[in-house]
Amino acid sequence: MIIQQFRTGGDRNFGYLVADKVSRDALVIDASYSPDKIARYAEENGFTIRFLFSTHGHPDHTNGNGAMKRLCGVTPLLFGDTCPQTGIEVEDGAVFPLGGLDVRVIHTPGHTEDSICLIVGDAVFTGDTLFTGKIGGTSTEAQARAEYDSLHRKLMALPSETRVFPGHDYGVSPVSTIGRERSANPFLLAEDFDAFLLLKQNWAAYKKAHGIP
Repeated sequence: MIIQQFRTGGDRNFGYLVADKVSRDALVIDASYSPDKIARYAEENGFTIRFLFSTHGHPDHTNGNGAMKRLCGVTPLLFGDTCPQTGIEVEDGAVFPLGGLDVRVIHTPGHTEDSICLIVGDAVFTGDTLFTGKIGGTSTEAQARAEYDSLHRKLMALPSETRVFPGHDYGVSPVSTIGRERSANPFLLAEDFDAFLLLKQNWAAYKKAHGIP
């Protein structure tokens, strides 16, 4: 498996190309501000882009979808969409074939209702659900509860060695692992939902007190 992480612009956005080494079939995640860069990389390296996913519908993650579709002929896929090539709906547990790889969808509501993460091999692409040392923002207690459940019931259930590739370079490093986040991310160390919510509500003060950028 080949993973290429792109700094696409915007607010420290990351985009990704993931490819099967043998078939050279690839998918793109969150093309955002740099579809041309990603399409050029694919062409120069002999990859055929089969799928284009957005981890959620916010414009900073979807604004390159139209250009990527024109460049590569792929239909953008968000939660609830049906892929025209495979007939597979983007829903929790759905699996898309990518050469010799499987791409598994996890529905992780919280930051947005349509948030998804994508698992390919030993990697999970977490969009704005999980950053390295941080998590995605929420506006209401209900959203925070949904995010808490998504993090603990779904992402933290993955093997510790699973590599974490977030949607923004907001955290302490561009890449992490589930094990590292489980042991060091302050939001995941919160003893219960009340402590999690309190940290969210006081995150600015917590960052200042602990020297977190």
